[in-house]
Amino acid sequence: MAHRSDTDDYRSLFLADVPLMDMRAPTEFSQGAFPSAVNLPLLLDDERAQVGLCYKNNGQKAAIELGHQLVCGDIRASRFEQWSQFANNHPDGYLYCFRGGLRSQTVQAWLRERGTDYPLIKGGYKTMRQFLIKELDRNVEQTNFVLIAGKTGTGKTRVIEQLASAIDLEGRAGHRGSSFGQLLEPQPSQIDFENALSIDLLKLHAAQRTTVFVEDEGHLIGQRSLPKVLHDAMKTAPMLLVEHTLAERIDIVIADYVTDLGLRYKRAYAEEGKRLHREKLQSDLYRIRKRLGGERHIRVSELIDAAFEKQWTEGDLSSHSSHREWIGLLLSTYYDPMYDFQLAKRSGEILFSGSRDQVISKAKAIV
Repeated sequence: MAHRSDTDDYRSLFLADVPLMDMRAPTEFSQGAFPSAVNLPLLLDDERAQVGLCYKNNGQKAAIELGHQLVCGDIRASRFEQWSQFANNHPDGYLYCFRGGLRSQTVQAWLRERGTDYPLIKGGYKTMRQFLIKELDRNVEQTNFVLIAGKTGTGKTRVIEQLASAIDLEGRAGHRGSSFGQLLEPQPSQIDFENALSIDLLKLHAAQRTTVFVEDEGHLIGQRSLPKVLHDAMKTAPMLLVEHTLAERIDIVIADYVTDLGLRYKRAYAEEGKRLHREKLQSDLYRIRKRLGGERHIRVSELIDAAFEKQWTEGDLSSHSSHREWIGLLLSTYYDPMYDFQLAKRSGEILFSGSRDQVISKAKAIV
């Protein structure tokens, strides 16, 4: 493997999605990492805790000696095999730990002893994270954001997906944005969410795309919070408004929350998925019961149960006409008034309103 120098060119690493070998403990990685990183730790969580305690009580030398005792023999051989395989599979990659210190330097030295010269990232995770925070602030200030707005079910995400100069906030958050928007997979950590958004914006600016379309969102997407600097910029951004009839919007909601979500549950849980799908929607409904009011909550809950019973009796996942009533009731009496209230608080100019296709054409013309 040809020699490559250690690097602090963070911009190039993120723009190229360079493969990254993260030497931090699993808990550290789960709290925050980068999209192209793979966690191959030098020390597992309990080992790191032991070494940390030793460092506190007995100093660095003793802590290093304990680390070598914990990672030796078969354990070291097993982990070394993973590091070596990653280096061979990704000859353009880099390794890092929290600060670019002992952990990454130790693994780098062990790899070098076996003939693999693999570079590390100077400053490690901490400095890369600081770089992305600063770049997010800087790039947001230099971006002309345009919101794709519209009532629930107008297919705003479908518009975003058709635009090259756009960031899919809901996609990055792993959530569809509404009270019913949680998917089967857990959302990314807050730090992972922020890192991904910063990298998305970094790439758009590198491509000279400074007009960026995002979906009109509140402060929270599920449990993930929009970075304040981005949320503040969105408050005054101009808007393209997607408009469709209630019947058309019901079709979109059925496609996303009944058909697609039902298939996801079926793939994950087989026959048990049908019950879990219904329970998920009922649980989501229960969380907004106070805002719905008791009578409306009971009515929608009954309609959901009746719709699933009819769907199961027909035995056809593609037949969802039974769901139209509860979805239409929620849209017209709950989501639409809430949207009208939120839209009235926006100070951004409405540049255009029309169907999804019309808004897509207008957005492409703006860019």
